[in-house]
Amino acid sequence: MEEKKECCPKTKERPQEEYKDMIRRLNRIEGQVRGIKRMVEENVYCTDILVQVAAVNAALNSFNKVLLANHMKTCVVKDIREGKEETVDELLGILKKLMK
Repeated sequence: MEEKKECCPKTKERPQEEYKDMIRRLNRIEGQVRGIKRMVEENVYCTDILVQVAAVNAALNSFNKVLLANHMKTCVVKDIREGKEETVDELLGILKKLMK
């Protein structure tokens, strides 16, 4: 039997409510991006498109905040309690990327 290769060695089981909230947010963002594409295809005025892009950026930032808070409250706390201090370095690395 062939072994399945995974792109990410770590996984996380999410509570159903957290999962539903994340999918709901991502579906909304996906719809907003499709709307922007349609605006470009229909030659909508630049500033109107930019307003919608700003809305998508705000939605993505909100998604990141929720995901980061959940990650810190669950994965990071658990790893620190188990003595896995490398999780702090991992967290600092992702914070650097998010703050660009």
